[in-house]
Amino acid sequence: MSEDVSHLVFDCESIADGALIAKVRYPGESLSPTEAVARYQAELLAEKGSTFIPYTFQIPISVVVAKVARDYRLIDIVSLDEPDFRSHVITAHFWKGWEVYKRPQWVTFNGRTFDLPLMELAAYRFGISIAPWFKNDGYRSPRNRFSVDAHMDLQDLLTNFSATRFNGGLNLATKLLGKPGKMSVTGDQVQQQYDDGDLKGISDYCRCDVLDTYFVFLRSMVLTGKMTLEQEIEITAQSKAWIEAQAEQCEAYATYLTHWEEWSDPWESESVESDN
Repeated sequence: MSEDVSHLVFDCESIADGALIAKVRYPGESLSPTEAVARYQAELLAEKGSTFIPYTFQIPISVVVAKVARDYRLIDIVSLDEPDFRSHVITAHFWKGWEVYKRPQWVTFNGRTFDLPLMELAAYRFGISIAPWFKNDGYRSPRNRFSVDAHMDLQDLLTNFSATRFNGGLNLATKLLGKPGKMSVTGDQVQQQYDDGDLKGISDYCRCDVLDTYFVFLRSMVLTGKMTLEQEIEITAQSKAWIEAQAEQCEAYATYLTHWEEWSDPWESESVESDN
C-alpha cells in the first residue's frame, strides 16, 4: 500500500500552550495557563482584530491526513492518534508516516505558513529527528520555498506565491466547487472546543477541512493540466461514494454530505440547451 500513496493531503488543528505563553510573555506575573491564553488573546484582538495565537505558541492537537494515489484517487483518511490525541504521538506519526509512504508530496492550503512550520516546531519540541525533511538538495530540497516536489501549498499555487491575496481562503475555493467549506465551526473556535473537552469535535472539523482541501487539490490539477475535467468529475463521484460508505461510522462525513452541492458544469448545461 505504501507504494500506492503519492500525495498526503493534510490539515492541523492546534491549541495554545498557556504555560509557555505565561513564561515567555508574562514572566514573574504568576499567571495560570488559562489566564495567560486569555490575556494574550485579548491583546491580539485589540491589536490585530483576531484572537488567533501565533503557531510558535501552539501544539498540534489533531492532524488528519488523506492518502491519495498517483492518479489522484482517494485511498483513505486517518486522524492521527485518535482517540487519545497526544501531541507528541501525533507529531511522531506524522513524520514517520511520510517516511513509511516513501516521502510523498504533502498537499495543504496555506500550510507553508502554518501547518508545516507547526509540525516542524513540534518535532523540535518533542526531540524528533526529521533529517530527510531538512535535506539540502538545492532547488529540490523539501523545504525550498518555491519547490512543489515535497509540498504543494494550494494557496501558493492560486496566488503565484503570494503575489496576490486569496481573499476568502479555503472556504471560498471550496464553495466555488459546490463543496461544503466552513459549516458550523471555524478555526478560531478550536481552543474553546479543547477547553470544553471536545477533542472528537476538533478531529471531525479537521476531517472536513481535509476533504475540502482534497477537492480543491483535484480542481487545481485540472487548472495546471495534470488531469482533465472529465477525470476530476469521475474521481469526485468516486470520492463521494467513499464518504457515503464511511458516513454511518463517522458523524463528520454525514454532516459533510448534508452540505454537499453538485458543481454546476456550464459546459454540460450548454450542451443540454443546444440539444433542446
